Amino acid sequence: MSSPSPQIGFVSTRFGVNTDISVESVKWAQVLWDHYFTSYWYAGELERDPNISMIVPEADFLHPDVLSINERAFGKQHRDAQLNKMILELAEYLKRTLYEFVNKFSLDLLIIENALSIPVHIPLGLAIREFISETDFPAVAHHYDFIWEHERFAINAIDDLLADTFPPSLPSLQHVTINSIAQEELALRRSEPSVLVPSVLDFEQPIVDQNGVNINSELYKNFRSDIGLEPDDILFLQPTQIVPRKGIEDSINMIAKLNNQKCKLVVTGSAIDGDVEADGEYFPALQDLALNAGVDLRFVSSLISDYDRENEKGERIYSKWAAYENADLIMFPSSHENLGNTILEAVFFRKPIVVKRFQVFQRDFEPKGFRMIQIDSFLSESAVNGIRQVLNDPAYCKSMVDHNYNLANHYFSYSTLRRKLHSLVTGLVDPELSTAFQSKWN
Repeated sequence: MSSPSPQIGFVSTRFGVNTDISVESVKWAQVLWDHYFTSYWYAGELERDPNISMIVPEADFLHPDVLSINERAFGKQHRDAQLNKMILELAEYLKRTLYEFVNKFSLDLLIIENALSIPVHIPLGLAIREFISETDFPAVAHHYDFIWEHERFAINAIDDLLADTFPPSLPSLQHVTINSIAQEELALRRSEPSVLVPSVLDFEQPIVDQNGVNINSELYKNFRSDIGLEPDDILFLQPTQIVPRKGIEDSINMIAKLNNQKCKLVVTGSAIDGDVEADGEYFPALQDLALNAGVDLRFVSSLISDYDRENEKGERIYSKWAAYENADLIMFPSSHENLGNTILEAVFFRKPIVVKRFQVFQRDFEPKGFRMIQIDSFLSESAVNGIRQVLNDPAYCKSMVDHNYNLANHYFSYSTLRRKLHSLVTGLVDPELSTAFQSKWN
């Protein structure tokens, strides 16, 4: 082994923007770093130190060649020879860059972040599969969602390639799923076992942002005034993208039922859902609904970034943590989710949360005993009364959020991630290297 400590390579189409993949991969890298594992990064677009990263523009799912391939591959059933040529030539080039990445940083293990899960970049998926197959290189495929969850991939001209690659079955590849439903579906559809590693937060540490700034800083205290709120306004925060499955209309309708002009609905996300721009009609429809319902609705994505800073005009730009800290209640009426990050973040900041009982919530959160205001397919009066109770009864609200925090600390803390990664990494890397670093996990 060429390096004194294990070297881990993270591979995806993009890192560095405020997406689930970027956020979760940083958590993994942090836990690995705490145990003397060094992480390196490969993607088409990333914001990492050049000394520990490799940017390959063609690995970006928004690269023109990739967009052209997707245009020819999906929504059609006939595969022309030019499509085959485009896919295989780009896959071969990307495979060579993966060899270069592994050799440049003397890597011991690859962690593939969703690039073997959904075919937003078909040649990269093929390149990764072929690289692992040719080298028997140890790798983890970290899956956030699967091809069968997306209607836009259903009609295609490359069924054979998709079936063999998203995800592939390889002896040295360990699959990781993020919820129990995905774990069962992968086993049912592809006969592939997987390790369940849920989303986590560092509940063992004080609440600070990624810059180490305490949430009570003056910067955070300016958030309300900067978005035009009064000190006594009631801030309902929906920290989601502006896409139909997030159910922002349900938040508007619930707040309307409260009949309180001090209630303000603040949405921090943009109109992008993963790798797809949302339907352009949804945003104006929400504005019309809020206007007719008499609800003060504010979209503040222009003030939200990955970290707290000032822009070129000297204006304050906030991380999402500032929004959570200033919120009175979190709204999460989403109809479908694979990760529970918003739930965990609300719990982390000890905020009450309204949540729709989507499938993953029912399977992976509800049985653990979390106390949240729940809605099903309709807006019940009991849910509205539950909102009134947490707003008007501070002792009841504190009891609820403290209970949830203690549960999350038990089930979704970094200690859970440490245990899972210990088993994953030491089972895949070179045996001598694994033995040498067993003590680092104690």
